[in-house]
Amino acid sequence: MSERILLVEDDPRLAEMLCEYLGQSGMRVTVAPLGVSALERLSGGAGYDALVLDLMLPDMDGLEVCRRVRACSDTPVLMLTARGDAIDRIIGLELGADDYLPKPFEPRELLARLRAILRRRVHARESPEPPLRFGRLEIDTAAREVRLDGRACELTGHQFNLLLALARHAGRVLSRDTLMDLVKGEPLESFDRSIDVHMSRIRAVIEEDPRKPRRVITVRGAGYVFAKVQD
Repeated sequence: MSERILLVEDDPRLAEMLCEYLGQSGMRVTVAPLGVSALERLSGGAGYDALVLDLMLPDMDGLEVCRRVRACSDTPVLMLTARGDAIDRIIGLELGADDYLPKPFEPRELLARLRAILRRRVHARESPEPPLRFGRLEIDTAAREVRLDGRACELTGHQFNLLLALARHAGRVLSRDTLMDLVKGEPLESFDRSIDVHMSRIRAVIEEDPRKPRRVITVRGAGYVFAKVQD
């Protein structure tokens, strides 16, 4: 079955090129040149497997589009950005984007990242496992939901995968490269610090005091470790 991709891109030449390239790989791409039209398509009931979102749109900020999408949907979001300031990527990740790709980029890399996102989603649906429980914290792999004291925690798909990878290796220190390899199936560029943004967001929703975390611990110079807290 072909994956349905919603491409939010106002550059007609780039949109046409990506439609052709992704289409040759078996994906069905719908183009929305404006943020408003993208939101209308998503709210209209059309089911998309992933959203490729340009942050530079003529009618509204792509970050605002991402925020509105995430408020009502867990559809994976891959951001495209031509902005040089890393703060836009950080904000996008905090708002719920699953991955980002700076412009200019190779279509092959976009395809690889999309496939990684889609592969994680399919694997989670087809290979459920019993919930992992650590005291008051529960990680439900089948529902892809994290609950603290029975209340759902708001995490993006990428953040859920990071937390799950840590929990599956509880007590072991995992480097950033190892973590990203586990959740994306591809190595993390050494200069990419987006994982730290995701970890901050995870702590914000599962820790009583994110500044003094008890579950997701940073090991300076080594990576992160998930502590088996049984509170």
